[in-house]
Amino acid sequence: MPDAPATDRVGFVGLGRMGAPMVRRLAAGGVTVRGHDAASGVAEGLADVLAPVPRAAAAAEGSPVVILMLPDSGVVEKVVDGGLLDALAPGALLVDMSTSEPLRTRALAERVAGCGATLVDAPVSGGVAGAEAGTLTIMVGGPGDAVERLRPLLALMGRVRHVGGTGAGHAVKALNNLLSASHLLATSEAILAGERFGLNPTTMLDAINGSSGRSGSTETKWPTHIVPGTYASGFTAGLMVKDLRIALGLAEAVDAPRGHAARTLALWSRAIDTLGPGADHTEIARWLRERPEEDQ
Repeated sequence: MPDAPATDRVGFVGLGRMGAPMVRRLAAGGVTVRGHDAASGVAEGLADVLAPVPRAAAAAEGSPVVILMLPDSGVVEKVVDGGLLDALAPGALLVDMSTSEPLRTRALAERVAGCGATLVDAPVSGGVAGAEAGTLTIMVGGPGDAVERLRPLLALMGRVRHVGGTGAGHAVKALNNLLSASHLLATSEAILAGERFGLNPTTMLDAINGSSGRSGSTETKWPTHIVPGTYASGFTAGLMVKDLRIALGLAEAVDAPRGHAARTLALWSRAIDTLGPGADHTEIARWLRERPEEDQ
């Protein structure tokens, strides 16, 4: 059982598919949440677990901790510059749990620090199911003292991993999703080759999951979402492509090897041209099955 959180009051901005269940976990842990979402009626629909407020800045007023769960760095910066930064109390912690760009996170942290507050990046992995169960992996970047203040609060939502200084959480999240996207592509090509040879996918997965080729794709994505044809992981192909671009941009910025990352992004980009960015990311297996090799 997590320790009692260091604060019993939190502002929360971004109440979508991930944000809403995360707020419910905080409320279940005894935290009072003031919440805002740009979409009309979303915050009001969660009135059983939070106090809706009309502006992001209002969520920050008087809150020692403000959590952002937004689509990307651009939206984060728009919200912060739209009044939230001015509303932060001295000593407040601004926690960006979005999947943002590490270098932009570092630049934003400097501006937040200039207002007497501290930015901590804390993106998550585990999807909607992990948010609902409180089993997210939370990759935290920031000063050690700030992370320790946040640890009991974040633990209400999942497993806290302090991975380094400011921007480190966002870097690890993007690189994790590069691996996840790569695993899913490789797994799908392998299983589809086996199918055409006459093998049963479930039989193949059972063998692979006891062998060196196993991954999250063989253990969860294929058996849960692809074999039954539900394609309902709750994470879109468009978001996966966004994260791949962040990972590739980071590799380019630090002049790291990136040939595989570039090819992975190219394939995923082709897939969403057909599937659309709103498709579940597990549908890339369907795209591979249906597309001729020369179009891949």
